Amino acid sequence: MTDPVRALPERLPESVASNELRALAAEHRARFVRPLDMREASGHLVKAYAIEAPGRAVSEREERAALELAAGHLASGRARGSLGLAVLLVHAGGDGDYVLVHTWIEGYMSDLAVFAGPPGAPDGLRPGRQGLAPCVWEQAVLAHERDAFSTHVLGGDGDGDGDVERRLAAWGGDVLRGAVR
Repeated sequence: MTDPVRALPERLPESVASNELRALAAEHRARFVRPLDMREASGHLVKAYAIEAPGRAVSEREERAALELAAGHLASGRARGSLGLAVLLVHAGGDGDYVLVHTWIEGYMSDLAVFAGPPGAPDGLRPGRQGLAPCVWEQAVLAHERDAFSTHVLGGDGDGDGDVERRLAAWGGDVLRGAVR
Protein backbone atom coordinates (compact mmCIF):
# COMPACT_ATOMS: atom_id res chain seq x y z
CA MET A 1 0.00 0.00 0.00
CA THR A 2 1.23 3.48 -0.82
CA ASP A 3 0.99 6.52 1.39
CA PRO A 4 -2.05 8.69 0.67
CA VAL A 5 -1.34 11.92 -1.14
CA ARG A 6 -2.04 14.99 0.90
CA ALA A 7 -4.97 16.80 -0.76
CA LEU A 8 -4.11 20.34 0.37
CA PRO A 9 -1.14 22.03 1.94
CA GLU A 10 -1.51 23.15 5.56
CA ARG A 11 -2.03 26.72 4.36
CA LEU A 12 -3.48 27.84 1.02
CA PRO A 13 -1.11 29.84 -1.17
CA GLU A 14 -1.82 33.58 -1.28
CA SER A 15 -2.67 33.32 -4.97
CA VAL A 16 -5.78 31.22 -4.22
CA ALA A 17 -8.63 33.73 -4.57
CA SER A 18 -10.98 32.32 -1.93
CA ASN A 19 -13.48 35.19 -2.01
CA GLU A 20 -13.66 35.14 -5.81
CA LEU A 21 -14.11 31.36 -5.81
CA ARG A 22 -16.99 31.67 -3.31
CA ALA A 23 -18.62 34.38 -5.47
CA LEU A 24 -18.30 32.26 -8.61
CA ALA A 25 -19.81 29.26 -6.83
CA ALA A 26 -22.73 31.34 -5.52
CA GLU A 27 -23.57 32.63 -9.01
CA HIS A 28 -22.95 29.40 -10.95
CA ARG A 29 -26.03 28.17 -12.83
CA ALA A 30 -26.60 25.43 -15.36
CA ARG A 31 -26.73 26.32 -19.04
CA PHE A 32 -28.79 24.54 -21.66
CA VAL A 33 -27.00 22.72 -24.48
CA ARG A 34 -28.76 21.60 -27.62
CA PRO A 35 -27.33 20.01 -30.74
CA LEU A 36 -27.68 21.81 -34.05
CA ASP A 37 -27.58 20.05 -37.40
CA MET A 38 -24.40 18.40 -38.67
CA ARG A 39 -23.04 20.60 -41.46
CA GLU A 40 -20.33 20.71 -44.06
CA ALA A 41 -18.00 23.70 -44.03
CA SER A 42 -14.76 24.10 -45.98
CA GLY A 43 -14.55 20.37 -46.60
CA HIS A 44 -15.13 19.44 -42.95
CA LEU A 45 -17.95 17.60 -41.20
CA VAL A 46 -19.03 20.06 -38.52
CA LYS A 47 -21.00 18.88 -35.49
CA ALA A 48 -22.63 21.98 -34.02
CA TYR A 49 -24.11 22.91 -30.64
CA ALA A 50 -25.87 25.87 -29.07
CA ILE A 51 -25.06 26.72 -25.44
CA GLU A 52 -27.51 29.14 -23.84
CA ALA A 53 -27.20 31.11 -20.62
CA PRO A 54 -30.42 31.74 -18.66
CA GLY A 55 -32.51 34.27 -20.57
CA ARG A 56 -30.42 33.92 -23.76
CA ALA A 57 -30.96 31.93 -26.94
CA VAL A 58 -28.91 31.25 -30.04
CA SER A 59 -30.82 32.62 -33.04
CA GLU A 60 -30.67 31.34 -36.63
CA ARG A 61 -28.78 34.53 -37.52
CA GLU A 62 -26.15 33.81 -34.85
CA GLU A 63 -25.96 30.18 -35.94
CA ARG A 64 -25.34 31.22 -39.58
CA ALA A 65 -22.69 33.76 -38.55
CA ALA A 66 -20.92 31.12 -36.44
CA LEU A 67 -20.91 28.68 -39.34
CA GLU A 68 -19.38 31.36 -41.58
CA LEU A 69 -16.67 31.99 -38.96
CA ALA A 70 -16.05 28.25 -38.73
CA ALA A 71 -15.82 27.92 -42.53
CA GLY A 72 -13.24 30.71 -42.65
CA HIS A 73 -11.16 29.09 -39.93
CA LEU A 74 -11.50 25.59 -41.38
CA ALA A 75 -10.47 26.75 -44.86
CA SER A 76 -6.85 26.51 -43.72
CA GLY A 77 -7.45 23.36 -41.65
CA ARG A 78 -5.39 21.04 -43.84
CA ALA A 79 -2.34 23.25 -43.22
CA ARG A 80 -2.85 22.66 -39.48
CA GLY A 81 -3.18 18.88 -39.92
CA SER A 82 -6.98 18.69 -39.84
CA LEU A 83 -8.58 15.28 -40.24
CA GLY A 84 -11.81 16.86 -41.56
CA LEU A 85 -13.91 16.64 -38.38
CA ALA A 86 -14.85 19.66 -36.29
CA VAL A 87 -17.12 20.69 -33.43
CA LEU A 88 -18.72 24.13 -33.46
CA LEU A 89 -19.98 25.71 -30.23
CA VAL A 90 -22.25 28.75 -30.49
CA HIS A 91 -22.49 30.15 -26.95
CA ALA A 92 -24.99 32.83 -26.01
CA GLY A 93 -23.23 33.64 -22.75
CA GLY A 94 -24.10 35.83 -19.82
CA ASP A 95 -21.42 38.41 -20.59
CA GLY A 96 -21.14 38.08 -24.36
CA ASP A 97 -21.24 35.65 -27.24
CA TYR A 98 -18.62 33.07 -28.06
CA VAL A 99 -17.94 30.77 -30.98
CA LEU A 100 -15.49 27.90 -30.62
CA VAL A 101 -14.22 25.80 -33.50
CA HIS A 102 -12.60 22.58 -32.29
CA THR A 103 -10.91 20.47 -34.96
CA TRP A 104 -9.42 17.01 -34.66
CA ILE A 105 -5.92 17.03 -36.14
CA GLU A 106 -3.08 14.59 -36.70
CA GLY A 107 -1.47 12.64 -33.89
CA TYR A 108 -4.57 12.49 -31.61
CA MET A 109 -4.39 16.26 -31.10
CA SER A 110 -6.86 19.04 -31.64
CA ASP A 111 -6.90 22.64 -32.78
CA LEU A 112 -9.08 25.27 -31.12
CA ALA A 113 -10.15 28.73 -32.26
CA VAL A 114 -12.16 30.99 -29.94
CA PHE A 115 -14.12 34.02 -31.13
CA ALA A 116 -15.78 36.48 -28.75
CA GLY A 117 -18.11 39.43 -29.09
CA PRO A 118 -20.91 41.43 -27.54
CA PRO A 119 -24.25 39.72 -26.79
CA GLY A 120 -26.55 39.35 -29.78
CA ALA A 121 -24.13 40.98 -32.24
CA PRO A 122 -22.68 38.20 -34.43
CA ASP A 123 -21.01 40.75 -36.70
CA GLY A 124 -18.95 41.82 -33.66
CA LEU A 125 -17.33 38.41 -33.12
CA ARG A 126 -13.53 38.61 -33.30
CA PRO A 127 -10.72 36.17 -32.47
CA GLY A 128 -10.41 35.85 -28.70
CA ARG A 129 -7.36 37.17 -26.93
CA GLN A 130 -4.30 34.96 -26.81
CA GLY A 131 -4.63 32.34 -24.11
CA LEU A 132 -8.43 32.45 -23.93
CA ALA A 133 -9.70 28.91 -23.33
CA PRO A 134 -13.13 27.29 -23.07
CA CYS A 135 -15.29 28.16 -20.04
CA VAL A 136 -16.78 25.50 -17.76
CA TRP A 137 -19.92 25.01 -19.90
CA GLU A 138 -17.97 24.83 -23.15
CA GLN A 139 -15.57 22.36 -21.55
CA ALA A 140 -18.53 20.12 -20.66
CA VAL A 141 -19.50 19.88 -24.33
CA LEU A 142 -15.91 19.39 -25.47
CA ALA A 143 -15.45 16.62 -22.87
CA HIS A 144 -18.52 14.86 -24.29
CA GLU A 145 -17.12 15.30 -27.80
CA ARG A 146 -13.74 13.92 -26.79
CA ASP A 147 -15.49 10.79 -25.52
CA ALA A 148 -17.69 10.52 -28.63
CA PHE A 149 -14.65 10.86 -30.92
CA SER A 150 -12.61 8.36 -28.94
CA THR A 151 -15.48 5.85 -28.71
CA HIS A 152 -16.92 6.01 -32.20
CA VAL A 153 -14.18 7.24 -34.52
CA LEU A 154 -11.10 5.76 -32.85
CA GLY A 155 -12.76 2.83 -31.07
CA GLY A 156 -14.81 1.42 -33.90
CA ASP A 157 -14.14 -2.28 -34.34
CA GLY A 158 -10.96 -2.13 -32.29
CA ASP A 159 -8.79 -2.99 -35.28
CA GLY A 160 -8.69 0.35 -37.10
CA ASP A 161 -10.13 -1.21 -40.26
CA GLY A 162 -13.84 -0.68 -39.56
CA ASP A 163 -16.15 1.23 -41.88
CA VAL A 164 -15.33 4.95 -41.51
CA GLU A 165 -18.78 6.10 -42.68
CA ARG A 166 -20.46 3.95 -40.02
CA ARG A 167 -18.11 5.31 -37.36
CA LEU A 168 -18.76 8.90 -38.44
CA ALA A 169 -22.53 8.32 -38.40
CA ALA A 170 -22.26 7.03 -34.82
CA TRP A 171 -20.10 10.02 -33.85
CA GLY A 172 -22.58 12.41 -35.44
CA GLY A 173 -25.50 10.82 -33.60
CA ASP A 174 -23.81 10.89 -30.18
CA VAL A 175 -24.87 14.34 -28.98
CA LEU A 176 -25.15 16.14 -25.68
CA ARG A 177 -28.48 17.73 -24.84
CA GLY A 178 -29.78 19.35 -21.66
CA ALA A 179 -28.42 21.22 -18.70
CA VAL A 180 -24.67 21.30 -18.05
CA ARG A 181 -22.94 22.77 -15.02
